[in-house]
Amino acid sequence: MTAFSAEWLALRAAADSAARSSRLAQLVAQMLSAVDPIRVLDLASGTGANVRYLSEFFPARQEWLLVDHDRDLLDHARRQLPSSVSHAEVRQTDLRIITDGGAAELFSGRALVTASALLDLVSGAWLSALATQCSGNGSAVLFALTYDGRMQCTPEEPEDARVRDLVTQHQRSDKGFGPALGPDAVERAEQCFTRAGYSVQRERSDWILAPEAAALQRPLIQGWADAAAEIAPDEAASIRAWCARRLAHVDALRSRIVVGHEDLAGWPGNLVIG
Repeated sequence: MTAFSAEWLALRAAADSAARSSRLAQLVAQMLSAVDPIRVLDLASGTGANVRYLSEFFPARQEWLLVDHDRDLLDHARRQLPSSVSHAEVRQTDLRIITDGGAAELFSGRALVTASALLDLVSGAWLSALATQCSGNGSAVLFALTYDGRMQCTPEEPEDARVRDLVTQHQRSDKGFGPALGPDAVERAEQCFTRAGYSVQRERSDWILAPEAAALQRPLIQGWADAAAEIAPDEAASIRAWCARRLAHVDALRSRIVVGHEDLAGWPGNLVIG
């Protein structure tokens, strides 16, 4: 499965928090206001950014299960749990078990299933299996920061559109769950959960990276260049030149980047808001 370092997750944390839809988080919290304690399953938890963000929206009694394939990241998460969480368990888990029927225990009794920056990495079959698991348990869902294919950089460079197209191709490659949905993930998630009887709401949650966000822009641009060159190695020289010019904009504090994301919240038909 795709691996992310604790350093990268820490770099993106502020941009993630600023971009997320607080309206959808508040809506889900309102739906679950009568649930005590609220039992939450957090998929691909990383260092725990999702629990740190969402715990402030929910009632005092919260019981979280954080799952990820990376034990080191889970150790980070354990050390940074917010005081508002009354109980939390971290569990090293290969999330591919969701498609082979081995994940029922993870979902059992969970009022909410949530994840951040995950859905664009998974396959359509995995997402369909996720919807089946959630609907079978009557869980509300909240999925944040799913990449939707939009990338805008200023000042513009001639190769921007080509690099974006190559990055999109890379996003569709196998990240460990089968061919990834990439920028189609939010649309497919809405379809899967609607078919499962859910009401769904979506909201944009774009990263808007000002010139002052240079520490995040640099690895982001380099990552795009690496992904693009992996897809089109014969264009590596052009991609390297593009990357050098984009990084020069960053160093000169004139670079602004918008990365398109969407958040999605859903709840089964028998869950009444109030």
